[in-house]
This record gives sequence, C-alpha cells and structure tokens, in this order.
Amino acid sequence: MSVAIALFTSDLRVHDQPVLRAALRAADEVVPLFVRDSGVTAAGYDVPNRRAFLADCLASLDASLRRRGGRLVVRSGEVVEQVRRVVREAGAREVHLAAGVSGYAARREDRLRTALEGTCALVVHDSVITVVPPGRLVPSGKDHFAVFTPYFRRWRETDRRAVMAAPRTVRVPPSVGGEPLPVRDTVEGVSPGVPEGGEEAGRARLSSWLTRGIETYEDRQDGLADDATSRLSPYLHFGCLSPVELTERALRADGPGADAFVRQVAWRDFHHQVLAARPESAFSDYRARHDRWRGDLAARSETIAWREGRTGYPVVDAPMRQLRYEGWMHNRARLLTASFLTKTLYVDWREGARHFLDLLVDGDLADNQLNWQWVAGTGTDTRPNRVLNPLTQAKRFDPRGDYVRRWVPELAGIEGAAVHQPWKLDARVRARLDYPDPIVDLTEAGERFARARDRRGGGT
Repeated sequence: MSVAIALFTSDLRVHDQPVLRAALRAADEVVPLFVRDSGVTAAGYDVPNRRAFLADCLASLDASLRRRGGRLVVRSGEVVEQVRRVVREAGAREVHLAAGVSGYAARREDRLRTALEGTCALVVHDSVITVVPPGRLVPSGKDHFAVFTPYFRRWRETDRRAVMAAPRTVRVPPSVGGEPLPVRDTVEGVSPGVPEGGEEAGRARLSSWLTRGIETYEDRQDGLADDATSRLSPYLHFGCLSPVELTERALRADGPGADAFVRQVAWRDFHHQVLAARPESAFSDYRARHDRWRGDLAARSETIAWREGRTGYPVVDAPMRQLRYEGWMHNRARLLTASFLTKTLYVDWREGARHFLDLLVDGDLADNQLNWQWVAGTGTDTRPNRVLNPLTQAKRFDPRGDYVRRWVPELAGIEGAAVHQPWKLDARVRARLDYPDPIVDLTEAGERFARARDRRGGGT
C-alpha cells in the first residue's frame, strides 16, 4: 500500500483541510503527524497558555481522526529528523505541508526538501493558513503590499479556493506509533481564563458568532465593555478554523457587520504577506525611524508597572490584567496599551511584543509583531507619529467605565467616568484605594516624544 504523510503545523483541523485531503488522494494510507517542535521551545515560544490550548487542539484533532478510523501521530524533537524517521518507518512517498510565512517556516521547508530529496516528495499547499496566499497579490514592481487599503481592494476581488468537506475515512498504517497526547491539566503556569482549544470548540464558537454576534460587529467592535468581538483569533492561530471557510460563512451572513469582520480577516492576511516578504520584520523595524528608545532605570521600572497593570491609568491597566488572566485582549485595548508603552513611555516596541507573545493564546508572529510596529510608527502605518491618548480612548471606548471596573477591582466602587481619573478624586477616597498614582504625566510624555520625533527627523 502507498503511504503519504500529512504534516500538521498551524492547521489543526479536519474541515477544509487541503493538506490532509491531498495526502488522502495521493495514497492508500496516511500518517497524520504533528511534531512538538524543539525549535519552537528553544526560541521561547512554547509558553504555558499556548501549550495548554495546543493540548486541547491535539486532543480534538485526534478525536476527529478516530471518528474517521484514523488517529493522530505525535512525536517530539527536531521537525526534519522526526519527519525523516516517520518516512522510513511508513515507507512514505510524499509529505504534505501547509506553507508558512515566517523565516523559521521557510527554513524548515527548505531543510525538509533537502532532507527528503531522492526518497520522498515534499508537497507544500497554499491557502491553508491564510485566505489569499502571500505573494499572490503584489503591486507593480514590488514583492508585497505595504499599505492595507489597496491590498484590501485586490484581496476582496480575488477568487478564493472552494471550501473542502471533511474526509469520511482516514486509514493510518498500524505500524507507525507515536507519543501519548499532551494533557492540558499537566501544564503549569496557565492563565485561569484561557478558553478551551480545538476544532470542535472553535466551530461551536464560530456558529454562535455568526448567529448572535456578527450582525452588530460594525457598531460595537471597539467598545471595550461590550466584549462584542468574535474571540476567534486563537482558533485561527492554531488552524482549528479555516480562514477560507470562516470568510465564506461570514460573507453569507451579509450586512455591514459581516463586511467589517471580513475586513479584519483581510488585515490578518495583509500582515502575513508582509512577514513572508520581510521575515526580518518580526524583530527589526520594517521602516527604521532611528528611535532612541529609553532603556534607563526609570524606563525599566515603568515597563514593569505596565506589564503588571499598575501604571495609574485604569484604561491601560485593565487590559493588561485581562491579558494576564485570559491570555487574550481586545483589539482596541491592544492598540492603546501598545501606544502607551511606545509613544507615552517611549519604550522599544520589542519589549511589549515579547510580553504579549509570552501570554497571548493567539500569539501570532505576523499579527503581533506587525501590529506592534504599526503602533510604534516603525511599521506600515502611514501616520507614524500617531499617539493614542489613554484618557481620550477611555472616553470613547469605555465611557461609563464598566470595562475598567471589571478588571481593576480596586476601583470597582467608583461610579461612572470618574473611574478613569482616580487621581482627581477626593483625597480621603484616594487614601482608601490600593491603586497607584500615574507613573507619567501625559503632557510631559508628549513633549518627550515630540523631542524624540524631532531628533529622528519628524518620523520620515
């Protein structure tokens, strides 16, 4: 019997799964393989929140395969070596893999191709992790789009591949064994509010979102207290949901909410195509502004306060505490907390991006790093000197203070918008609060940033 390997990476699902379907077409038997990559651990990305969510994802994928007569084979170690071993054990003729966008993914693909040459074919599939593959849409004379709006116009008009049904049967060679599945409960240091992972949980959340949430998304997406976003990003990051299927189903919902939601999916594709073309932008400025980020003792102390949600600005502290508790943060909150670190405190964006990756369940290298650069003014934003004032953001997106009271219990007894400026309360009230005064004056911080901007030539 002929054998193929479906190497799962960020595509942990059976519905609309081009890698698995292609492997099934190519051979009589298929080894659904996932390698717990030692390279990811060495790079520091195997953090507790994502490790726990991943355990759920693998358990869900294994259960789906078993319902179809198959099973998931899990190995640990260096990816290329583990794949070579399974190729030898199974006598596989082909290895199928989803195309990635990071520099690491590109190097992994190259090493796999070299290692398998002459013994086994490597087949790489597009439109698995994104809707539109990076590199398909390019402006004249360039290798990627650096501005979202023209990219989105082309993205919206581009034909998408058809959504694939889940396979009915998966036959796995009985001779190929693997390790026990990881178990979420054994992972230490997990944030209490990390949601259940896996395809089944993701599809249930998607169905609920399409019937009860997407209709009002355009009007409510920025409201911090509303909690009216889909929260599907962790399931997209691990590939429990197909972005192609998600887009098709969202567009069937029709209306302004669906259009606004699909636009966010396009932003995800946009960042992936930027990273694919400029892999160094995961760690280096996409557009160097020659910033002289603060790194003195005061800046380090302020950064610690920012991480702990103790800056004295409640609308900044609330999402930082939510991040620590849930491993998730509202998109608007991500922007305003990132702006506070990079523009108000004038601390290197990499400090914040690393902290987010340490906690976010949806810690995607493309989205996280390039959104941080967008806010810091070193990325694709056409207005690099944009500053999000925390008090203005609070007034617009948490006008009654409900979001702050939810996540900053020290201030729960303060009614209305006054919760956003506790330093203005009566001295006797302030004395009873276990909450710090602001670590920085916004006017002074603005002047500091203006001086820094002038030193770097106005951000041009």
